[in-house]
Amino acid sequence: MKVDVFDLSGKSVEKIELPKVFSNEVREDLIRRAVLASLSKRRQPYGTDPEAGQRSAAGYHGYRRHRYTMMNKELARMPRIHGKSVPFLLWRPRIVPQAVKGRQAHPPKVEKIWDLKINDKERKKAIRSAIAATAVKEIVAKRGHHFSGELPIVVEDKIQGLKKSKDVVNFLVKVGLVKELERIKQRKIRPGKGGMRGRKYKKKTGPLIVVAEDKGISKAVKNLSGIHTCRVDNLSASYLAPGTHPGRLTIFTKSAIEKLRKGE
Repeated sequence: MKVDVFDLSGKSVEKIELPKVFSNEVREDLIRRAVLASLSKRRQPYGTDPEAGQRSAAGYHGYRRHRYTMMNKELARMPRIHGKSVPFLLWRPRIVPQAVKGRQAHPPKVEKIWDLKINDKERKKAIRSAIAATAVKEIVAKRGHHFSGELPIVVEDKIQGLKKSKDVVNFLVKVGLVKELERIKQRKIRPGKGGMRGRKYKKKTGPLIVVAEDKGISKAVKNLSGIHTCRVDNLSASYLAPGTHPGRLTIFTKSAIEKLRKGE
């Protein structure tokens, strides 16, 4: 399949043949596994203090024929606070899970392994499958992207040297992504407690620009919400299929396409 190569003014300057990687089968199951395995590496182990809920002077007095025994006092036999220094707390249960201020029965433990495993061949096949999905209009439209013309969008290598955000926006407008730029400006207030924790807004994910060499383009898109850049050598399923959903709107440079061709 041949596609147009655009210059920075949005005009087609030549046609090139796409590499075979774009004709791979789209395996959504493999893509989902690869993305989840990648996200699991970012998970930080957490757990409770081993002594939480157990810092108490309460003692167990459920023995028969023992000093301060609880036998025949209509009290459940569990560790209780005793003594005369704090009368209002006398015989209050502590430490056990069912008691007020007691320990948790099954607290989260730092030993838990969060990392998900995936075979290397499956991970590579998932990346090839995610690349192929960027060229299927139905899959890209299903993610909610707005575009016109053929996919994928291929641009000449001059875009790698852009250093200003307005130049990137001008290029996206000229290749027919005006509605896409309007879409990624939208944001929604996140429900729940996330707003208290620095995650107040949910933002849209926009186009991904895949380059062979970064000559300033990463700084140019830094202030553009939802738009990201990635070197073709660092492509991963999580870049091409955010949230495990394949078909992200992707813009490739001509040299990035040639690198994909060499890797076949």
